[in-house]
Amino acid sequence: MTGDPFVAHRSLLFTVAYEMLGSAADAEDVLQETWLRWADVDRSQVRDPRAYLVRAVTRQALNRIRALSRRREDYVGEWLPEPVLTHPDVADDVELAENVSIAMLTVLETLGPVERAVFVLREVFDMPHDEVAEAVGRTPVAVRQIARRARSHVAARQPRVDVSPVEHKAVMDRFLAALHTGRVQDLLEIMAPDVVLVADGGGFTAAALAPVHGAELVATMLAGTERRESETVLVWLNGAPAIRIRSAGGPAAVSLLVENGRITRIYATSNPQKLTRIDKPTDLTR
Repeated sequence: MTGDPFVAHRSLLFTVAYEMLGSAADAEDVLQETWLRWADVDRSQVRDPRAYLVRAVTRQALNRIRALSRRREDYVGEWLPEPVLTHPDVADDVELAENVSIAMLTVLETLGPVERAVFVLREVFDMPHDEVAEAVGRTPVAVRQIARRARSHVAARQPRVDVSPVEHKAVMDRFLAALHTGRVQDLLEIMAPDVVLVADGGGFTAAALAPVHGAELVATMLAGTERRESETVLVWLNGAPAIRIRSAGGPAAVSLLVENGRITRIYATSNPQKLTRIDKPTDLTR
């Protein structure tokens, strides 16, 4: 199948599906469904295979979002996007790294399905309005309105942080060292006073069922976590430095939001169903 457009654009198609769904597992399912349909297409009738495949993936992702809505409603505790292991050079594409970050995917989760699709295709991948309209089943005029609404929604909630990978890694190193000491004061020194911890255990592991607010409470909670038998490794998740934890209680992945050299938000995923791909690098691209 060398030279097949689906193979050539697979990384792009995965990125589109992943940004729309926040789940690598569901994104892979969408790609599989798209591939099966692509195999039956008369290629001579397809003028632009890349645009055709992006539209097909978008439609499949929209169908899956609607099918998954009940599962999200019944989810135990906080829902976080499934973290994916990425190569460090993903951070070189600043816009891509920002848009696949756990923080941004969490914001996108607050959009409706069509709004999310329009935002991803228009704002992230810069697709023309008429192509976006065809992908989501709306008119170009409607897409422009949806895009403005989605852009405003995201801008109001998007973390306004400009941190280099070097600075981010430096804070992550300090955070990792503080975790190893288990001292509350060490953790307080690298956290903003209004830091928020969001944990996702999915009902499978012990995790806070609601966001934990405030440095004192977050530091005390983290310091009290048993880590003697834990293995912590610095990895790159979603285009940024993060921590992978292996312990008797199961795996976990921790990502940080950093501002002015301090941690403002901590995303901790321990739902084992979301960590099955944590050791397999994912190729993301725009």
